[in-house]
Amino acid sequence: MTRRAFTASLASLFACSRSSAGTEPAVAFPGEADPAAIVKVAHTAEEWRARLDGEAFDVLREQGTEWAFSGRYWNNHDKGRFLCRGCGLALYESADKFDSGTGWPSFTRPTKPDRVRELRDVSHGMVRVEVRCARCDGHLGHVFDDGPPPTLQRHCINSASLVFLAG
Repeated sequence: MTRRAFTASLASLFACSRSSAGTEPAVAFPGEADPAAIVKVAHTAEEWRARLDGEAFDVLREQGTEWAFSGRYWNNHDKGRFLCRGCGLALYESADKFDSGTGWPSFTRPTKPDRVRELRDVSHGMVRVEVRCARCDGHLGHVFDDGPPPTLQRHCINSASLVFLAG
């Protein structure tokens, strides 16, 4: 792919804030996908609400969860990368995606360890490890220690928190 074609595809990806049927959702506040250093971004709830659809806002900003087998990427087997829908940071690669049978996109690891941060989550009467975007602090999902080698981890991620970039 030429640089011009790549730039054009990124521009079309970020062109609008709401998704249409059959198209990829847009990144709310696009930033560089592969920065040398991650600089935190912060916006008000009103700014996030204006840029994200209801489901993406619920998941990313209010720690919601989409229904199993309902998200657009749980059964995506295309090659490419998964970006944060809030800020465009590259989070996961399709090479690290696997079928966990859970109904959510599952990955063995993030693109780079510094792309996500992990927090203890004691909500809903359970003790889990929450995964958030390292740049915009958007809720992505949870990580469990029942994945395949080489990491034995399952990053169970909500489709609503992601944008897929084929390639």
